[in-house]
Amino acid sequence: QLQASGGGLVQPGGSLRLSCAVSGLSLDYHALGWFRQAPGKEREFVASIAGGGVTKYGDSVKGRFTISRDIRKNMLYLQMNSVNAEDTAVYYCHRYVPPTWGQGTQLTVSS
Repeated sequence: QLQASGGGLVQPGGSLRLSCAVSGLSLDYHALGWFRQAPGKEREFVASIAGGGVTKYGDSVKGRFTISRDIRKNMLYLQMNSVNAEDTAVYYCHRYVPPTWGQGTQLTVSS
């Protein structure tokens, strides 16, 4: 199971960290990711971290967002810095194999 949390209202330029509690698997053996979906748009890849720790990022968040994990706590994180209005979306944590989606958490960027 995947349970995302930590969303909220943030001002442009601000920061926020999302968390995803992961159960039923070992993070060092499974690839996990973050996706987001804005109103009226398709779900978009944000970031991923492989079992071995290699990370990848979507072009729109490179240099601003950082994906990380705590293997002992079975937690996945997404640190978001310098957010802007285009980052407003519901954020989902995702397990690749088998494909599994957690409940999303809403980020709203507004002044």
